[in-house]
Amino acid sequence: MNEDRNGADDAEANPPGAAETPAAERLGAVEAELADTKDRLLRALAETENVRRRAQRERDDAQRFAAANFAKDLLNVADNLRRALASMGDAEAADERTRTLLAGVAATERELLSAFERHGIKRLEPRPGDRFDHNVHEAMFEVENTGQPAGAVVQVLQPGYLLHDRLLRPAMVGVAKAAPGAGEPRRVDEVV
Repeated sequence: MNEDRNGADDAEANPPGAAETPAAERLGAVEAELADTKDRLLRALAETENVRRRAQRERDDAQRFAAANFAKDLLNVADNLRRALASMGDAEAADERTRTLLAGVAATERELLSAFERHGIKRLEPRPGDRFDHNVHEAMFEVENTGQPAGAVVQVLQPGYLLHDRLLRPAMVGVAKAAPGAGEPRRVDEVV
């Protein structure tokens, strides 16, 4: 009878399925760890792809804008060639040597501007009456009584330049001043 009693005690101490509980718990823990590892792997792959794209974009930008400082230095050369031609105006040179010199300066300016275009450098020359744009213009002074609306470009002192889509140098301009008593222009966010 003792043997039956011990067998009954074992059955009560370890009910059926009790041995499976630790295995099921381990399986659940392993599945959770696998899901966590898979999530971390996917995040690491996404981050690696983002880093690759960012590096490619930075490499492309570096290639496109590598010569920006050199180009800025050449802008003064272009300005000086333009000033040399403008100083003669439309007046015809008195002698052949002066006409030849002017033709050479004009050819040099054309060649320089052509090289600028080939390398993505674009000249910004606002016209009088254009609206002042702080993104590409630099206001040097205001002019009263111009007959132009306030903030309109009235004089261009120096053209600006873009390298692809980046500003190398803003155009230096004079802008029209608001007429006395006209008040400030209405802001966009004011209620009408």
